Amino acid sequence: MDFVSIRIITGDVARLVDFYERATGVGAQWSTEDFAELRTASAVLAIAGTRTVPLFAPGAARPADNHSVIVEFLVDDVDHVHRNLAGSTHDLVQAPTTMPWGNRSLLLRDPDGNLVNFFTPVTPAAIAKFAR
Repeated sequence: MDFVSIRIITGDVARLVDFYERATGVGAQWSTEDFAELRTASAVLAIAGTRTVPLFAPGAARPADNHSVIVEFLVDDVDHVHRNLAGSTHDLVQAPTTMPWGNRSLLLRDPDGNLVNFFTPVTPAAIAKFAR
């Protein structure tokens, strides 16, 4: 089995895609006005509009209703991401902080309220864990 992607359902695909493009520096690939993907070397973040939900099961997903999942991105410089998003983040949860497990993490909410963690390994053990 391969883990392929996470899909976020939103009421405003363009707004959410714009946020993630600015935050990650990755350009989205659009399939329709209701579906776009940001592809990285290891995973895909899919962003889909509410009109796609009935294709699977009506009412199965609701936009802006996540309270348990954190989307995480390994970045080269978390402090740079923080500076790049200054003034455009909707809800800064935690400024860049070095965590006990060795990652420097920035936690914020995207425009739909989903928690997003950008992190950079900074200790030798964390760096070794995420060596590419």
